[in-house]
Amino acid sequence: MNIGQQMNMASKVWRQALDARLKPLGLTQAQWLCLLELRRAESPLTQNDIAGRLGIEAATLVRLLDRLEQRGWVTRAMDTQDRRSKRVLLTRQAMETADRVEEEAGRLRKELLEGVHPEELAICSKVLKHIHDMALTAY
Repeated sequence: MNIGQQMNMASKVWRQALDARLKPLGLTQAQWLCLLELRRAESPLTQNDIAGRLGIEAATLVRLLDRLEQRGWVTRAMDTQDRRSKRVLLTRQAMETADRVEEEAGRLRKELLEGVHPEELAICSKVLKHIHDMALTAY
């Protein structure tokens, strides 16, 4: 397997493992990924920001946000700077759920990285960042 395949497979099985652990919360992978992005953001994100961070089309995101809004996890508000845009806000219930997702993700990360020396992890992180940055300039 080449490095691209290894990165893809590692990412895939990592997300599948977390998805399985989060199943009791009743979240789909798309939902918990969206909640995490919103939780980790320093300020409310626009719908376009979220779509870009998740790597999905705007129409797909709208359907996802509709479902999250129906569950009472997000609200959408007009952007005060750009009336054409909407900012997405987590509700208190969603903040608590996102915190639980973060905690479980942290536990899984610790388990999966057990036995990896900190220096090796730092090198791996540096290499992945380099690949990411180079890929962004490739298109």
